Amino acid sequence: MDNRQISEFEGRLLAQRRLLARLIAAMPDAARDEIRGFMSDRSLPRDGQEDPGAVPSEGQALDHAMADEFRRIDRLVGDRLAD
Repeated sequence: MDNRQISEFEGRLLAQRRLLARLIAAMPDAARDEIRGFMSDRSLPRDGQEDPGAVPSEGQALDHAMADEFRRIDRLVGDRLAD
């Protein structure tokens, strides 16, 4: 992947993240709380590592990326609700 493709990918991911956060923030309270609970439950990868500085294996990298994405989306939802 070249730099242009990476930038396009990041731009698409950011747009989707922002749209998803906006949609979640606009949901009725009960539905929004359920989705945020789902994301919160998955915001920490369950890899059993005790060392937070350890480098994840390739298989764990996906789990860590997903957990990070859930945290980012939830943070954006919280920001939208605070406005």
